[in-house]
Formats: sequence, structure tokens, C-alpha cells
Amino acid sequence: MDYSQLKCHYDYIIVGAGLYGATFARRATDAGYSCMVIEKRDHIAGNVYTEPVEGINVHRYGAHIFHTADKRVWDFVNELVPFNRYTNCPVAKAPNGKMYNLPFNMNTFYQMWGVETPAQAQAKLDEQRAEAVEAMRADGVTEPRNLREQALTLIGHDIFEQLIDGYTRKQWGRPCESLPAFIIKRLPVRMTFDNNYFNDPYQGVPEGGYTLLVERLLDGVDVLLDTDFFDRRDEWMSRCDKLVYTGPIDRFYDYRFGKLQYRTVRFETEVVETPNYQGNAVVNYTSADVPFTRIIEHKHFETFGQAVYDNPRTVISREYSTEWSEGMEPYYPVNDDVNSAIYTRYEEMARRETKVKFGGRLARYRYYDMAPVIAEALSAEL
Repeated sequence: MDYSQLKCHYDYIIVGAGLYGATFARRATDAGYSCMVIEKRDHIAGNVYTEPVEGINVHRYGAHIFHTADKRVWDFVNELVPFNRYTNCPVAKAPNGKMYNLPFNMNTFYQMWGVETPAQAQAKLDEQRAEAVEAMRADGVTEPRNLREQALTLIGHDIFEQLIDGYTRKQWGRPCESLPAFIIKRLPVRMTFDNNYFNDPYQGVPEGGYTLLVERLLDGVDVLLDTDFFDRRDEWMSRCDKLVYTGPIDRFYDYRFGKLQYRTVRFETEVVETPNYQGNAVVNYTSADVPFTRIIEHKHFETFGQAVYDNPRTVISREYSTEWSEGMEPYYPVNDDVNSAIYTRYEEMARRETKVKFGGRLARYRYYDMAPVIAEALSAEL
């Protein structure tokens, strides 16, 4: 939409065309409110944006698999776009060169130790957990002090060394000994031969991609792309009764308490002259010697079985985790004590706002799966 086509005043101006902003705009529009969405990027859908390449919907900002136990949310998105049957079953290539199923389940334990029954797997886990606890006690430690110690007490040294240590170091850019224990407070362990990564009963990918889903959410809503809210902040504030802000909360308050830290992700995407590159949508590379964390093969999110071979090409993305700096896309909040304290001060200011609502991962400085973001927007007060 062109700037000249905008109305003089809106009930809601929404900053950000991602899932939170688009869902809120849909609700408010359906309730009779006038809405306008401002988006800094040249496209809608935020980090769930998908674009067609070689007839394949490519997840430009990384793999996104929708999953939820909330039937209200599942029904809501499926009324807009039907979701397919995709089930997330990633595999990992470990430093020893072997491939392992994720999450940790009986397939993983059989591949790691050759055990065939839950009792055998449990005995192996108990043995290695006890070794970790005994080593900590020998150092005079009763509670895990860092991620390494926490993981060893949960899963043992074999799985930690092959599937957690190197991957986590790449993901966070820090050794596991310097990361807080709470990051890995719980590890899913299944004593069944079940490779489904999520426990939620509803799971899939929208047929036609996430961009189509967000287009449906924004149907009938005025959208202004390539527009930085802060370039005309005072004007936008004067042209609405309420502002819904989904951007970085520290930016909204001009960084007065300091800048919040993030990890970010860089992608190398290429078209490959083969119909099936790795046989799975997601393959993690857990060795610290491999610079990328995983390879995504986008075709497998929406194409199944023999149909994979109908397209002679495929598209893959190598994913690199790196430190965030100004101008880069913020992905994962660094929820250590320093950043949590900074965010708390911003949050206190946000609570006192009467005209501004804050929502989404950047405004709340937390990692969100897609379904909780939508649920929050569906429950927000209009």
C-alpha cells in the first residue's frame, strides 16, 4: 500500500507484520476496528516468511514447524489455510560420523549403545547419570553449576559428547561450562521408538507456506512495507487510538537501560541439482568442527513420499549461529542474569503505558513457538 492511500486515523496501528501483529490485526478488524500495520522489511510474515524457489516454499529465516496442544489455535489457523501432515523427526550427524534420531528415544539409545529394551536403556542412563553426580560430589558440588554439569546429570556423557556439547557450543558461541544450567533444565527422554520431536497432538506446515497464512490474516488490513516506525514515530502515535508494538522493547525506549543481547542466525541457501539431498527436512550437525549447526532441505516440509522426485531440484539452507550485532536480525534472547535484569526494567515501563500494547518475542524478550504467539494475540484485550 502507498503512504498516500492511508487513512488519517486508525483505531490500531500495529508495528510488525509477524504472527503476533497479523493475528492481532485480524481479530481487531473482525471486531470492527480500523487497523494499519507498519512493517520495516519489504515483506510480511516476519521470520516465518516463506518464498517460492524452484517451486519449493523456502523458509527464508529457518525451519518453522507449527505444533500445539491448543485446539482453539489449531482450528483458528486451519480455517485460514489447511495444514499438512508434516511431523518433525530430525536426525543428527555426530562427531563419530554416525546418524542418530532425535529427540532422545529408544532409536537413539539403540544407535548409541545397542540396547533393545527400555529397561536396558534406563540402566545405561542411570549408570552414566550416577557417574556424573559422583564426579560433582567429588568436587564438593551438590547442584549443577552450568549447562555441562546439568546435561551430564540428565543424560550421561555419551549422549552429551556426541549430540549436545558441540552443537550447544555452536548455538551459543560459548563453552557449555560457561552457560547457565537452566538453559537445559529438562531434556526429553522417551522410552519408546518414537521419533516425533513434539508431544503436541496437532502439528504441520501450512499448505502453500506461511506467507499465505499471514496474507489471510492481513486480508482487508492496510499494510505499509519498507517502513521504519521510528522514522515517523510521533506521527504514527498521533494517528491511532492504540499502538500495538512487536519490535525490540529496548529500541522502543531508546536503549535507556542498555541494549538487550541476542544470538542470531546466518543462512547459506542454494539450489541443488538433485531431487533428494538428505532425505529429511532437518539434519543437525553436532560436531564443533562443522561450522554450521544444521542443514534444512525445504522440499520435505510439504512434499512426501515418491512426490519428492517429481521436482528434479531441491533447495537446502546451511544454518550458522553467531553473535548478534546492530543491523542483524535478532533471533534468540540471551536470558542470563544481566539481560534479564535489563529487560525487567523495560517491562516495568511497558506496564505503565496506557496507549501502547506490547506483544511477541522481541517486545517480550523471550523465545516463543508460533502457537503461543498466536494464542497470546487471540487473548489480548481489544
